[in-house]
Amino acid sequence: MPFREINSKMVEATVLPGQRLFSQRGAMLAYKGDVAFTPNVQGGQGGLASMIGRRVANEATPLMTVEGSGTVLFGHGGHHIQVISLTGDTLHVEADRLLAFDGTLQQGTMFMGSQGGVMGMVRGQVTGQGLFTTTLKGQGSVAVMAHGGVIEVPITPQRPVHVDPQAYVAHHGDVRNKLSAALGWRDMVGRGSGEAFQLELSGSGAVYVQASEEKL
Repeated sequence: MPFREINSKMVEATVLPGQRLFSQRGAMLAYKGDVAFTPNVQGGQGGLASMIGRRVANEATPLMTVEGSGTVLFGHGGHHIQVISLTGDTLHVEADRLLAFDGTLQQGTMFMGSQGGVMGMVRGQVTGQGLFTTTLKGQGSVAVMAHGGVIEVPITPQRPVHVDPQAYVAHHGDVRNKLSAALGWRDMVGRGSGEAFQLELSGSGAVYVQASEEKL
């Protein structure tokens, strides 16, 4: 794993010759060694198709390609950082929460309407999250950002997990999601997004929840 947690708001990445990382632009705090940072115009490993998907939805997050030999300190905006290890499965995460990730991971996008049909699209509109979400698949590590720290909650076939959409950070595994109204439509008049909606995740995997309802 190339990431080492220095504290709750900073990680150190080891960069090796012949390998590369991707990071959000502006996330580099300091580095040692012979390391090069290059603007990435193709949206990571997902290539042009991945980039177009996010550009259509106006949800592209500028990335930097990090290569060379040395160590790099990453952090952004004082946000809490969680390192997630993938062992062949797929991580679904909002693009603006990505701090840095292994170049070995295959990056793509998923239209939220494909999970939960129309309700998937409603989720994007109501919660302020995008209609497209970023996917990272393969063997490697991902550093994501959150407010107030993150907890990993297991999801099992016998026990779905309900999450406040504003507290959702990411999920991985064989998981489906749908948005449901926690209150009747009459009760929702005049209310904010708060607990009026819940994001239900079912299947096998885990969801990462932040200790805040604040967006990045």
